[in-house]
Amino acid sequence: MRRFTQAPILLCAALAACQPPAADAVNEADNAANAVAGNGADNGAEPQRSILRPEVVPESEAPKIEPEEAVIGFGASPMALDETAKATLETLLSGAAMKAGGPIILRGHSDSRGADGDNKVASRIRAEKVRDYLIDKSVDKARITLIALGEARPIAPNAKEDGSDDPDGRAKNRRVEVTVALPTVIVPPPVVPNAAEAAKP
Repeated sequence: MRRFTQAPILLCAALAACQPPAADAVNEADNAANAVAGNGADNGAEPQRSILRPEVVPESEAPKIEPEEAVIGFGASPMALDETAKATLETLLSGAAMKAGGPIILRGHSDSRGADGDNKVASRIRAEKVRDYLIDKSVDKARITLIALGEARPIAPNAKEDGSDDPDGRAKNRRVEVTVALPTVIVPPPVVPNAAEAAKP
């Protein structure tokens, strides 16, 4: 009799194993998959965040300012600023060194035609033309220093090898060299304590 009572139990167990999974189990699996997919989409949409605290993030360094130089040519018009010269000065005016407020040195030059004294005067007049242009653009006159060098420092030959005139070389020598230096930073001397105060216990 006991043999026959175990058979129905085994049959029920076999049938239960063959049954499809319950609807609740399927729904839970789908919900879990949807949650994972949703989290992935949300994470992709969010911008990346730094794990560092704001006070730990290093500050970016300010760009370093360098002195600037430019050559203002007077080849086309020996005693006047042409459009190329003005464009060069405008570029210089927009530079960081000029805006920093440092000193400006204008070195005037000439070619070798004429007397040396006349050439020094001509080189000074060219430097003054550049100075006046800068002043018209609101540059403080106190920042500007003029140096008239005349024909003493040519950058091109004034004459060809056969001794004939070299107009192109002379045109290159008629120039003003502009140097914009950085402002001088004055560091106060360290404060020395009074010797009598330092001797007190």
